[in-house]
Order: sequence, then structure tokens, then C-alpha cells
Amino acid sequence: MSTLDLFVLFGTLGLIVGYGVYKTLGTKDIDGYLRGGNSMKWGTIGLSVMATQASAITFISTPGQGYESGMAFVQNYFGLPIALIIVAFVFIPIYYKLKVYTAYEYLEKRFDKKTRLLGAFLFLIQRGLAAGITIYAPAIILSTILGWSLSWTILLVGLLVIIYTVSGGTKAVSLTQKHQMTVILIGMVIAFGYIIYYLSDYVTLPEALHIAGSLDKLNAVDFSLDFEKRYTVWSGILGGLFLALSYFGTDQSQVQRYLGGKNTTESRMGLMFNAVMKIPMQFFILLTGALLYVFFIFYQPPVHFNQQSVMAVESKLGKEEVALVTEDHDYWVGKRKASAMVYKDALSAGSMADQEEAKQLLQFTAERVNDSRNEMKNLIASADASIKLKDSDYVFLTFILNYLPQGIIGLLIAVIFSAAMSSTSGELNALASTTVIDFYKNLINKNGSESQYMLVSKLMTAGWGVLAICFAFMAHQSENLIEMVNILGSLFYGNILGIFLVAFFFKQVQGTAVFWGAVLSQGAVIGLFLSTDIGYLWFNVIGCVGVILIGVLLQTIRPRA
Repeated sequence: MSTLDLFVLFGTLGLIVGYGVYKTLGTKDIDGYLRGGNSMKWGTIGLSVMATQASAITFISTPGQGYESGMAFVQNYFGLPIALIIVAFVFIPIYYKLKVYTAYEYLEKRFDKKTRLLGAFLFLIQRGLAAGITIYAPAIILSTILGWSLSWTILLVGLLVIIYTVSGGTKAVSLTQKHQMTVILIGMVIAFGYIIYYLSDYVTLPEALHIAGSLDKLNAVDFSLDFEKRYTVWSGILGGLFLALSYFGTDQSQVQRYLGGKNTTESRMGLMFNAVMKIPMQFFILLTGALLYVFFIFYQPPVHFNQQSVMAVESKLGKEEVALVTEDHDYWVGKRKASAMVYKDALSAGSMADQEEAKQLLQFTAERVNDSRNEMKNLIASADASIKLKDSDYVFLTFILNYLPQGIIGLLIAVIFSAAMSSTSGELNALASTTVIDFYKNLINKNGSESQYMLVSKLMTAGWGVLAICFAFMAHQSENLIEMVNILGSLFYGNILGIFLVAFFFKQVQGTAVFWGAVLSQGAVIGLFLSTDIGYLWFNVIGCVGVILIGVLLQTIRPRA
């Protein structure tokens, strides 16, 4: 990176973090630290909610997902607007009425202590692991750009987030997230504009979309009833609904964002902002990835986007084997580019028969390019089985570093760092809140002073930050980071949601029945995940329905339990 890029990068991050810490220096009580003093307006809430969900993984991995698999991932979010409406008008009034710090306080009021602790524990497991992944994602970038050790980079990123999250609490997180999200959206629009600018030397935007469509990169909707398919309309609407309901309604990292609102109206409007904006944002990022695929038809792509993996193969097997695969890859890349130009000409002047013939040729050459990429992956696997083979997380990064001008590179890297810090800070803040309120204050020190609770909150924030850094060291085993986060959430969110839905709508079911319903259902979900190929979004439905059915059944069998 140039001096200008480094100045833009660290200047942007310094201004955002410094502003958040400065604005919250007066936070001295537990209410202000964990709920922001109920002072935030809907705009801050809306951007904060979006920023907590849209981590660096969104802006690293999602374009790679679009590049590799097309637009189908957007179906993951089809149930989200419905879920946010339900959360706004069912969950929020209950939380505000009870004046809770965490969502799990409500479970003790409705059921009993053990059910509250179970819900909080399930949240801590999945969100603690996810926080590690959100630290790992930007660490990949900094280590690749600067040639630093990935381990030291993980430590650096994690410590930076810990420092400003510990200092300012919820309000610092939300205020910084508002500005981080603004920088993120501006940066993504700039990157998209440059892709179109470069493509204009070869094709117009409509022609680029035709090429992407002919290669199955724009298939955003799939009505298949195959339960083993990860992304379909049905898994998105049903599984996505349950996932979003649990995430926005019961995950403390989100609940804490809107509980800091001035009133229920501000909180609801913040969620409605996300209901309107989330799907278009994800669609736009995936479209960026699909157009990156077209971009690398006309501009030379590497045989493998993770160059560190290629260098590792060269050091173990020699450069000759890598050169043979690269030569074959480059040959077919040239053929693919030529066939794309033929297809473009056929679109403008050819008959339907000419267009179909040109399309088939383009598809054939694209398959040969993919074959050579798979051959390189096989070579990498033979050299070192521990190296991650999937390189989609490096696609957008390759474009940023090699094709954007100085200054813009620094801004785009700042975008990814901003997303990382905003999401991870929100997670650490929520993990600390849950630990302090649901475990420390509830079980260990019920009548502590404000200063004691503030100190423990800061210590817990730092402690979870350290654990997240440890989890980040294990994240390199995941094939695609954006999928990994959603898989992890889907294993636990359905069960947590099931507990809350029983609390809201099944008044006859008591604590013991729902507790064992959740334990048995969680075991079933993990068992199915390990032994079947069911699309992971369905685990949200299975877990939720399992808790409800088992809980109702147990209550019927033992009505006094």
C-alpha cells in the first residue's frame, strides 16, 4: 500500500473511533454503559443494527460468494422483513415494558432461572464463536497487504476493538457504527463504479449482465423443493424468517442496539429501516461479486486468488508443477475472453441461433477455466492438506489491491476494517452485558454498587475480546466466512427463538418443560447437522418447532412440572 493509502486508512479509522470514545467519556453508570441511557434516535439505531450484522465478512466474503456461486445467497434474507415487523410489534413492547438490560431477563420472569440461564448460555456460545470469525476476516486482509504474520494481525485487530469497546460501552459502539456504516456504503458504491468503468472498455452494463446471466451468476430465485439445497425461496422465507426472528428478537448483540432507543417508536423505526434496506444491500453486494466474475473474464485472473497458498505449493512441490497448471489456466482464460466477445457481438447483431451457439461456447470455455482452478486446488491439497482450498474470500481483495487507484485502496480497506470493528464491538458489548446481567448480577453479586458493575462489565468485555481472539485462530478452517457465520447461527438460533415463542404464545407451558424441550431439540439439531446434508437454514425451523412441540408435549405429560 502507498503512503496515501495508509494515511486514508488509519486517518478514517482514527477519526471514527476517536469520535465514539470522545462522545461517551461521561458514561459512569451501568445503564449508560449497557443501554446507552435510552438516548438514541432511529437513524443511529438503524445504522447500528445494520452495522452489527454487516461485519467485515459481508464485504469480504459476500462478493466472493457472488463471484463463485452467483446471486442465490440473497434468498437467505427473504424472510427478514417479515421477521423485523414481528420483532417491532411483538418483542420490543415487551422488552420496554419490563425495562430489561438483556432479552434473557424476560425468560426468568416468564419461566424460571434455569431457562433464563440456558437461553443466555446458548447465546454466549454461538456469539462468542462468531465474534472470533469477525476478527479473523479483516486480519486476512491486513496480513495479505502488509505481509504480516496472520497470528500477530489477529492480535492487533482484536486489541484495537477491545480498547474502544471497553472505553465507551453501548453508546460508543452505536455512535461509531453510524459513521462506520456511512463509510462502508460509500466505499462499496465506489468499488462498484470502478468495476463498471473497467468493463466499459469491453462491454456495456447490460451486456455484462447478459454474460453473467448466461453463466448462471444472476439466478437469484430458486423454487426447488430439494431440502439439501442451501438456498431456495422456501428455505429463505421460512428458514430465513426463523433465523432473522431469533437474531433480531433474541440475540443480545441486536437487542442491545434497539433497547438504547429513546422510546419504542424510535426502536421500531430503526428496525423498519433495516427491513427496507437489508435485502437491497445484500443484492447489491452479491451483484458486485457477479460482475467481478465478468470483470475477470476480460482482465487476467490468477489461477488461485490466495497467492500465499500458491507460494506454499511452489516451495513444497517446485515451480514447474504450478507453472503447468497456470499455463493451462491462462490458455482457457484467453479462450473464455474471446468467446465472451463473440457472445457480445451475437447479442447485438446475431440471430437467436447465433446467440445460443455463442452462449454454449462461452459456457464451455468457462467450465475449462473452472477445471484448471480445481486442478490447482488439488495440487494445493496434495502439497499441504491443512491449507484452505476455497479462495472466494480473496476475490474482492484482489480487485481492490490490483485495480483501484491510490487513496481509494486505503478507503476500501478502511471500509472492511470499519465493518470488522463495528460488528465485533457490538458482539463484545452484548457478550459482556449478558455475562454481567444474567450470570454475575443474577447469581454472584445481586446487590453490588454501580462502580462494581461498571468494572465487571469492562473486565467481561475485555475477557470476551480475548476469547474471541482465541476463536479467531481456529476460523481459518472454514471454507467461506459468510456461510460459516450463518451456519453457526442456524445451529443455535432456532432453539433460542423456540424458547421465546413458547414464552409469548404458549402460556400453559412452564419452565421445566420448555427447558428440557430446548435441551433435547438442541441435541437433535446438532445430531442432524453432523449426520445429514440438510440445508442449514432449515435447522432454524427444526430447532424452533422442536422446542415448541417437545415443550408442549412434556407439559401435557407432566402438567405440574
